[in-house]
Amino acid sequence: QLRKPVVEKMRRDRINSSIEQLKTLLGKEFVKQQPDSKLEKADILEMTVCYLRQSASPRPATGNEGYSRCVQEIVHFLSRDEMKTETQRKLLNHFQAAQNSPAHQIPVKEATPVKSALWRPW
Repeated sequence: QLRKPVVEKMRRDRINSSIEQLKTLLGKEFVKQQPDSKLEKADILEMTVCYLRQSASPRPATGNEGYSRCVQEIVHFLSRDEMKTETQRKLLNHFQAAQNSPAHQIPVKEATPVKSALWRPW
């Protein structure tokens, strides 16, 4: 019976230590979302879950998005004519190859995760 409080204290210490490590690891994220507030343990855990969800979901590449959209429009435009000149065929082949290359894939838009405010009972 004397051992139970000691074991419970050790368990709480491990939980607190892990929460502090999360706070240290994700410190920049916490400052971005809640710059002036004191974070409670539940806040740290909620923000960690949000951060992990955001980083786990694939985000579309924004750098090539304009280029990819342009290539897509060009391919669509060049594909409309049934009678193509040699130049049109070469351009179409070139842009279709560019469209299929991994560096210029057209990003698929997915639902972006919503940043939810921390739950506070007050």
